Amino acid sequence: MSKKINYNYAFVFYDVGEKRVQKVFKVCKKYLSHFQKSVFRGEMSPSKLILLKKDLKKVINEKEDFVCIIKLMNDNVFGEEILGAGDVENGESLIL
Repeated sequence: MSKKINYNYAFVFYDVGEKRVQKVFKVCKKYLSHFQKSVFRGEMSPSKLILLKKDLKKVINEKEDFVCIIKLMNDNVFGEEILGAGDVENGESLIL
């Protein structure tokens, strides 16, 4: 019997049809912080993750759209490096 892993941080990025972009954006914004363009990140409880996936499945076309959720144990187990000024909405970065 395998042990369930509880993730508590997530990145979501997507590439979806033009008609569904705003719907996917709104769903992601409900659960995570907008980072850049079609990228979101933030704290994620197991129950929030279930709800996020449920809400995304309601608005995407699984045959045409791409949504990737990267789940992490916590925000201390990854390094992030940002090159260039880019338009980061809230101006924060996790350069480690």
